[in-house]
Amino acid sequence: MSRIESDPAQRLWLLSTPGTSYALRLDAADQPRHVHWGVPLTLEQATSIAARRNPADSSFDEPGDERPELPAEGGAAFGVSGLQVRFADGTQAVEWHFLGHESKEGELTVRLRDRHYPLEVALHYRVHDDSDVIERWTTLRHTGDGSPITLLRTDSAAWTLPRRAGYRLSHVSGAWSSEFGVRREPLSVGETTLTSRRGVSSHQANPWLMLDAGDADESHGEVWSTALAWSGSWRITTERSHTDRVTWTGGLGHEGLTRHLRPGEAWESPVFAGLYAADGFGGTSRRWHAYVSGHVLPHPEELRPIVYNSWEATGWDVDEEKQKALAVEAAGLGAELFVMDDGWFGGRVDDTAGLGDWTPNPERFPAGLDPLIDEVHRLGMRFGIWVEPEMVNPDSDLYRAHPEWALQMAHRERTPLRGQLVLNFGRPEVADWAHKWLDNLVGGHEIDFLKWDMNRAFTEAGWPERGEDASRLWIDHVRAVYSVMDRLRADHPRLRIESCAGGGGRVDLGILARTDEVWTSDNTDAFDRIGIQHGYSQLYPAGTMAAWVTDSPNPLTGRAVPLRFRFHVAMAGVLGLGGDLPLWTFEERREAAALVALYKEIRPVVQHGTQYRLGEPGGTPLTAVQYLLDDRVVVLIWQRPTEYGRSLVPPRLAGLDPDARYRDDDTGEIHHGAVLLSHGIDPVLAEKDYASALIRLTRVG
Repeated sequence: MSRIESDPAQRLWLLSTPGTSYALRLDAADQPRHVHWGVPLTLEQATSIAARRNPADSSFDEPGDERPELPAEGGAAFGVSGLQVRFADGTQAVEWHFLGHESKEGELTVRLRDRHYPLEVALHYRVHDDSDVIERWTTLRHTGDGSPITLLRTDSAAWTLPRRAGYRLSHVSGAWSSEFGVRREPLSVGETTLTSRRGVSSHQANPWLMLDAGDADESHGEVWSTALAWSGSWRITTERSHTDRVTWTGGLGHEGLTRHLRPGEAWESPVFAGLYAADGFGGTSRRWHAYVSGHVLPHPEELRPIVYNSWEATGWDVDEEKQKALAVEAAGLGAELFVMDDGWFGGRVDDTAGLGDWTPNPERFPAGLDPLIDEVHRLGMRFGIWVEPEMVNPDSDLYRAHPEWALQMAHRERTPLRGQLVLNFGRPEVADWAHKWLDNLVGGHEIDFLKWDMNRAFTEAGWPERGEDASRLWIDHVRAVYSVMDRLRADHPRLRIESCAGGGGRVDLGILARTDEVWTSDNTDAFDRIGIQHGYSQLYPAGTMAAWVTDSPNPLTGRAVPLRFRFHVAMAGVLGLGGDLPLWTFEERREAAALVALYKEIRPVVQHGTQYRLGEPGGTPLTAVQYLLDDRVVVLIWQRPTEYGRSLVPPRLAGLDPDARYRDDDTGEIHHGAVLLSHGIDPVLAEKDYASALIRLTRVG
């Protein structure tokens, strides 16, 4: 059966994925209307769905349940507009005329034009044979030769939830070093906006949401979710009416930003992807993980290497000899990639100077970078380096030469943040400069890996020469960053990139299409990381989640945690090492080397397997996560501090064959699948507080 079918008489289209269906139609006024999103339907069943009117509706409401596919101003529409435009004569209402549609290879395009003004719109839909995710985006085109059209809001898509008895909104919120805190709360009547106005996807929020009827849990219940593939400012607005109609619309930018669409120009929004799942939040997450791996990441088939990063060992005190000494220690523990962090370039002795001057500090690296790189390679590791291309310190040669390159507003003071300013990548000369020095850095040395950081939100985001068109920089900046990354990867196929923005401040489907992993948080405290990683896993797979083992007490929180516990938490993602290794005891280094070797054995299961969350952080004393790949099972269990005498409920495993048997790889004990599913597994925990366990099982029949 075709993944895209149509009923010309009803002017209806049906998109089918392996486990869901999505239907839309044109009404009598050529307005695209939502019909269905959820369980699989046949074309006949979809066409039988009639527009319904709620008895609570009145003449003061827009009638019916079929909401616009991309709501725009005009007519009796009183909700959130995903498309807002202003024509030269001041008109902002839109009236559509259907032009036709195209359907091929899993992609549907519905084309319309305004009945009077020179504006065309294309609504794009794409489905895949191996995923229930539906990708949607919008293209606008100015087809005339007169005045520009002002774009006030250009969302990628709008989505509609079937009418249910209750509604709950799930999303994440947080701050620097406490990212990805999961919130599940009733959806209020009215409008609820999730947004970032910071120029990046942000620590405070993340551009995705999930909606359910209030009855979903980790393994049961219907969940509708959407995620925006955009790495700059963004906005998603949900609307729940008093008659319990729920819709939401989302796209790039935030309120107040405008862009002018000139004659002959086209504007394409980023993808706003959607997913329906009938098996709870866990099933939703696993489908997103598979989609990211199958359709977003550049190299999903690779196993991510074990990195050692020098930052927590050295801070700003960076030089060739110290880095070489750390490299020896890292190699001895089994690290595969050595990354030199901030402090290697220009006058960078603290965070007030040097950004923009991307040449090695001659006092710290008198012979340049090659002696260190050669030593790292001799030790059998790849070499990586920290960069922050989008930033500049006022105390730098670059700024003294080009102060106009930094974001600025005429007659306004610049807000000091971290002693640095943001470079305007929307300027072609700035993006070209960045690509040139990055290309020279990577191509002139044997550099395998870039840790691309972005440590400052946009403020005074102006472009004086552009006048009223200056706000386009919020979008042009992000697209230029994408372009630089794309060019680097094309010219240097071996190069791998980590996304970092003060930790997890830039994590989204847009940046993951150009990077290989994400620095999840600057907080490396293992106890805090359990919650951070839990929130990250709601949408993003473990194979992208960098997690370091660092010193104890933790330099940020001061919390002392056993080395084994720190490793077991970090093993839940892409294991890495940090900290001042020369200060670790002989026993700690020996234990660390053994745990690194163990991670290399389980790495394929963790990074490429199917993930099951077996408990909510803070819910019970034991929290666990499980990974399943073919016949191999890995379970990581962590015990938080708890009061004396409180019982520990063993985690019940998931996804196993109840009729199969599973052997413990360490003890040889045989477990029945049905027992593991119904009664769980009892871990052997050495300590009371901050105890942990790693269990490896293999199916034997």
